[in-house]
Amino acid sequence: MTPRQKVFALIVCVALFGIILGLVHKRKLREEYAWLWLFTSASLFVLVLWYDLLIWLTELIGAVLPTTTLFLFGLLFFVFITLHFSLKISRLTTQVKDLAQEMALLGEENRELKKALPHQENESSR
Repeated sequence: MTPRQKVFALIVCVALFGIILGLVHKRKLREEYAWLWLFTSASLFVLVLWYDLLIWLTELIGAVLPTTTLFLFGLLFFVFITLHFSLKISRLTTQVKDLAQEMALLGEENRELKKALPHQENESSR
């Protein structure tokens, strides 16, 4: 890796780290997701500084180029994050359905109570 590439990669890692911290500070990103992104940024930072580790990983998985290794890990990262978000969406969909059903039941109960209330007032005034 040339010195220019290394400097650029380090700037990108530090910028990503800073952006994530800024988003957490502004409450636009929850802490539970920030850890994943901060870990990713730190991992890239380590791979840039310790290029031999990237070479070793490339040989370990049988890839030809280190860029292939980075691409593979990036792809796996996106597969896992997509799976995680799919699980979250499924859980939230179930919660929304349950809440809507509960709201409908409570609304019906409320309407029945309102209908019964005038009858009780009329009977008690007699």
